Amino acid sequence: MSNNPSRREINRQRRSLTEPQRRNLASMAFCHLSKLTPRLPKNAKVAIYLDDFGELPTQPLLKWCQRMGYKAYMPVINTLGKDNKHIRFAPIEHTKLINIPTVRHPFGMQETKHRRLLSADELDLIICPLVAADEQGNRMGMGGGFYDTTMAKSYQYSSSKNHRKHPLRVGWCYEFQVVNKLQTQPWDVPLNALITPKKIRWFS
Repeated sequence: MSNNPSRREINRQRRSLTEPQRRNLASMAFCHLSKLTPRLPKNAKVAIYLDDFGELPTQPLLKWCQRMGYKAYMPVINTLGKDNKHIRFAPIEHTKLINIPTVRHPFGMQETKHRRLLSADELDLIICPLVAADEQGNRMGMGGGFYDTTMAKSYQYSSSKNHRKHPLRVGWCYEFQVVNKLQTQPWDVPLNALITPKKIRWFS
């Protein structure tokens, strides 16, 4: 089994892109979002996130939600206690992510102060941040385990034949973040799909 890529190296590659390059690549990825629509209800609740570390820009995700009539949410962590890794999600009330009032969390990400929160099980789609993903749908995050912990309960629940998979788990990243094979752990939760500027990959 191959070694996982270096988080530092991928972050360096992401940050080396210019703003025009990032916007152009995000526009290319935006074209694949319509392929998610058949798997979503009419008034879907969709979790996105703020791109704050050189990620593929996420403003197009908010634009897509607005165009489709979906309600967008953003992650807030530690709302259930300092040592609880379950993420909850706050509604986005702005048309541009840059206009959302945020505070800097000790882990480095920006968060909204909003506290009208939903759990992951109440969402229809979670767009997951990632450092790398592989061709089998495995995802490597920043190492905190927040998304895997959050999605584990709904993933186990949806494994029953009596329930559809809920919420849909989709990665959003540059093509250079996709590798052939990642090392995985038993608690890792795979993606249903992965969107890059090049294409959409379906895994389940």
